[in-house]
Amino acid sequence: MATAGKIIRCKAAVAWEPNKPLVIEEIEVAPPQAHEVRIKIVATAVCQTDLQHLCGNMNKDGFPVVLGHEAAGVVESVGHAVTDLQPGDKVIPLFISQCRECRFCKSPKTNQCEKAWYGADPLSVPESRFTCKGKKVLQFTGTSTFSEYTVVNQMAVAKIDPAAPLDKVCLLGCGICTGYGAAVNTAKVEPGSTCAVFGLGAVGLAAVMGCQAAGAKRIIAVDVNPEKFVKAKVFGATDFVNPKDHSGPVSQVLSEMTGGGVDFSLECVGNVAVMRSALESCIQGWGVSVMVGWTTTEDFSARPLQLIGGRTWKGSAFGGFKGRDAVPLMVKAYLDKKIKVDDFITHNMTLDQVNDAIELMKRGKCIRTVMTVSPE
Repeated sequence: MATAGKIIRCKAAVAWEPNKPLVIEEIEVAPPQAHEVRIKIVATAVCQTDLQHLCGNMNKDGFPVVLGHEAAGVVESVGHAVTDLQPGDKVIPLFISQCRECRFCKSPKTNQCEKAWYGADPLSVPESRFTCKGKKVLQFTGTSTFSEYTVVNQMAVAKIDPAAPLDKVCLLGCGICTGYGAAVNTAKVEPGSTCAVFGLGAVGLAAVMGCQAAGAKRIIAVDVNPEKFVKAKVFGATDFVNPKDHSGPVSQVLSEMTGGGVDFSLECVGNVAVMRSALESCIQGWGVSVMVGWTTTEDFSARPLQLIGGRTWKGSAFGGFKGRDAVPLMVKAYLDKKIKVDDFITHNMTLDQVNDAIELMKRGKCIRTVMTVSPE
């Protein structure tokens, strides 16, 4: 392409400081270096993790930053030593890389990668190809998709089917894979089992979808917003519980509904009190509870007897999926109509409306808002 090897000036939504609206700016995006690719972002969505960095991270060292990590685009150019990607490829950037060489990548037990962004500040990678008004701008989780162009290491890019609609499959870059995989990969939900999913945002609804795909016979959706129950039914929920409708703990309610507790529970809120409720909702002896919701601000707790009695408490990042291998398969599953994606999208906007999209998520008025960033 004519822009290969040159600095690109383009539009991006910059977070200059915590808890302030994003500002649409012209930024400079440097050419990709060795093992990197520069991607034209076509569509991106707002995720709770973006909000947590913007509104819950008071460390000013994490700013200025371009947020966004759930997206899809087209490769514009590649750096030296990039072998499996070329300009024109449709791709989804990944916030957990897969180098395919480290001990984690070689193990079937995990989707972690020793070369992933976890090694540094987990949200803002110091190495950045962005500048704005003469200042370095950080890249969020190594992706930064609230920009017309971004630069990502090739080990954090999944090449996908060229037939895939980017304004839909962008959601497979985080929320859907995170919830769906937490059910099928991490919890390993079994056919005929009873499950409970706490929190019915995009991740929770994807977890419901995963429980159904795994053959659960009963899926209890738990949320304080009853408006979400209609959508949860679309994804396979069979029962609905609003904790506000009950005077006792929700774990007691679920225990009474199921004769002692559910086989599997998934916490998709990122609230440590809800994490404990989800654990306590599991049946003693074999119940499995999975933490899926993201938080870095509080510690969680439980009584040892709750685990000694046979329950298992696990965590899940990106649904346990190894991104470069699994995301193309999830895109194929969508194209084959084996998983839902379109039903997660409640709003469509443009990058210029990013603050409106953030406000919708803050107020719980959307499942996912997809923003058009560039034409394909």
